[in-house]
Amino acid sequence: MLNARVLPDPHRYAVCSHADMSIKEFYKGIFEEVFIFFHPFIKPKTIDYELFMPDTYPARSEIKEHCEMVRWKEFLKISGVSDYRQLDIGLRSIILGLNKKYADDDTAKVIMDVCEQHEIVRPTEGLFPEFIMDELLQQIKKLGHDWIWCGDEFCTERKLEYMDDIINDSNMLNYERKNLFTHDQTILLTTHWDSHFSMVCSNKETLKKLVDASQLEGFYCNDRTEIYWSLRE
Repeated sequence: MLNARVLPDPHRYAVCSHADMSIKEFYKGIFEEVFIFFHPFIKPKTIDYELFMPDTYPARSEIKEHCEMVRWKEFLKISGVSDYRQLDIGLRSIILGLNKKYADDDTAKVIMDVCEQHEIVRPTEGLFPEFIMDELLQQIKKLGHDWIWCGDEFCTERKLEYMDDIINDSNMLNYERKNLFTHDQTILLTTHWDSHFSMVCSNKETLKKLVDASQLEGFYCNDRTEIYWSLRE
């Protein structure tokens, strides 16, 4: 009988934190700070709302050209959902991403009803958002990073890409690319496969520059923040 092949532990500067532990604990000794930024909702402007179905879902470049983003703060006002925590749980409930005892089907229904009424598209989970990324990558480039590594979920495959190529063709951020990290391993952009947010990791000074310049909506992780942060009181 052949021995089972076991993957080595991933490089922590290149992958998303584990879901069953503190995010900052996972990156301890690698990154000083982590900021969770929300994936915006999508409001079609010059493209049909009905196209946002699995078989006809527009390309990232089409979404950026023909739609506008709706931030979580704005959606809270439109929907009456109480806060970011409840909104995150509602979004996870829609995709059946929570154990039944944690799910909030009432909030999930509110989100779906409001989206249908206002022709707003829910943010996708497990993918870098269509909006935000261009500006965030531009800001990273301004810090002197002309190249960035693009890796799959566990970074068993990675490719070095020229930053301008990704900025000019956002379709390069496809389903396989879950982790982007600078060549010197000082900045990581990562997204969790079952979440409607991504994370940017770096030192305090660099992270503040990126968050402020890119106007990211979200929050800094504390020592207890986990991937399923909305389930904690």
